[in-house]
Amino acid sequence: MVIAGPVALLVGAPSPSAVASGLLSMEPRAADGRSLAVATAILLAVVGERLYELSLSRRNAARVRARGGIELGRGHYRWMVALHVGFLIATPLEWFLLRPCWSPLLLLLAALTLAASMALRYWAIASLGDRWNTRVLCEPGRPAVTTGPYRHMKHPNYLAVVLEFAALPLLHGGWRTAVLGSLLNAVVLAVRLRCENAALRTYCGPAAELAGTETSERG
Repeated sequence: MVIAGPVALLVGAPSPSAVASGLLSMEPRAADGRSLAVATAILLAVVGERLYELSLSRRNAARVRARGGIELGRGHYRWMVALHVGFLIATPLEWFLLRPCWSPLLLLLAALTLAASMALRYWAIASLGDRWNTRVLCEPGRPAVTTGPYRHMKHPNYLAVVLEFAALPLLHGGWRTAVLGSLLNAVVLAVRLRCENAALRTYCGPAAELAGTETSERG
């Protein structure tokens, strides 16, 4: 339903076949008010979701600290925050200032990728419970989480972030922000993962690296 609304607005087709034909079109289209409105609406929804997560992170971090949690990686945390804030600012700036071409199919694929990233992220958050936060906070002696997506991968939340960096700007053809943001995110994640894996070895034991993680970074 969330995608169907923008689709109807953008394509403006009276019949299902015309809608399908419009959705499958990769033909570049010039930016217009309707397409920008749809992309901006999705962006604002992502920003709202980020604000909710920051509030949840603060509450959870306070609980972990109250249980004796130890924080690592404070040095890189500010750079991670700056990157994510800059990314959310650069995305609409490219859309409105550079007016990149877009296509209905690209918008649809980007929206589906965003939906998948959200589902993966909240699966990870639900699995971690009140241990989830945006910092590297470890509770010494507490075993790593191995349920949910952590049964299949070590850092599902970071995979969700990678997908989001690639997909969000491409809602309206913002390939410059997608490429540059993804490259910078790869650099920051490399530092972050080294820090988090070291924390797992130190506070959860060597086996924790093969299972899951007790912290998760949303940025």
